[in-house]
Amino acid sequence: MHALVTGGAGFIGSHLTEFLLEKGYHVTVIDNLSTGSFQNLSLVASHPHFRFIVGSILENGLIEPLIRDADMVFHLASAVGVKMIMEKPVETIETTFSTTDIVMKYASRYRKKVIFTSTSEVYGKSKDVPFSEEGDRLEGPTTLHRWAYACAKALDEFVVLAYYKKTGLPVVVVRLFNTVGPRQSSQYGMVLPRFVEAALQGRPLLVYGDGKQTRCFCHVRDVVRALECVSRLEACIGKIINIGSDEEISIEALAKRVITLAKSQSPIHYVPYEQAFPDGGFEDMQRRVPSLKRIRELTGWKPEYSLDQIILDVIEDRRQYLGMV
Repeated sequence: MHALVTGGAGFIGSHLTEFLLEKGYHVTVIDNLSTGSFQNLSLVASHPHFRFIVGSILENGLIEPLIRDADMVFHLASAVGVKMIMEKPVETIETTFSTTDIVMKYASRYRKKVIFTSTSEVYGKSKDVPFSEEGDRLEGPTTLHRWAYACAKALDEFVVLAYYKKTGLPVVVVRLFNTVGPRQSSQYGMVLPRFVEAALQGRPLLVYGDGKQTRCFCHVRDVVRALECVSRLEACIGKIINIGSDEEISIEALAKRVITLAKSQSPIHYVPYEQAFPDGGFEDMQRRVPSLKRIRELTGWKPEYSLDQIILDVIEDRRQYLGMV
């Protein structure tokens, strides 16, 4: 099988590329390196079944032959992180939708399966926890550009599923919850590497709001295993599928756990949202927990890494990144 991975030099994309190659796939990656890095792919750079294209999906004519020559497309290319969403709302909306529109147009032309990575952000402020794939979504007003990414990704889902409903194109929509692990950068506001780097350097861990908001963190290796699994199974075609962990923890408790496991003396500082995002437009959700019933019934998949294992993996990775080993 020949897989095309868009955004394959990013955090999740690079781990997926490695996993697919281990499974015997031929893999082509396209990435414009705006947020990804070729260093993420250094372990497979010389693999005989790996090819890397530096470029944008938006470049005229570049993506069509790549989709034509692939058996399936893992479409991961997208904006990354709350920080980027808040700082570059126009780019976030345009890039998120335009790339998906182009990928789907050519995937439909050449009848290629698409695994589209959406996000738990689409659930918005829903209080119907755990979040079910068929549940209602509740988003904030358009005056708060915090919701721009969620709306763009939701529109992407509508487009992807429209191709399935209209033409029978084989597609799978996966909603990724907080995915963490080695290679994840703190640059775009990702909470776990941000906490770990601060703890290792003895700096305060900055917790936004009161820290009572909860999230569920899933190891990237568990996530890419799930992505490959849903790509193979006919039962997953035309479905929306949550991928993540349902082990819930508050951000405040996560900060304390990082300090303990990193053997750090760092303090925790609480930062009001209006101070963290002085331009406004930000609104947080209190809980974000996936229902994993569907993926378990369809595939038997479940996360294997505990939260402590995840944190220890990130600590080791960030030690190396900071040159502390």
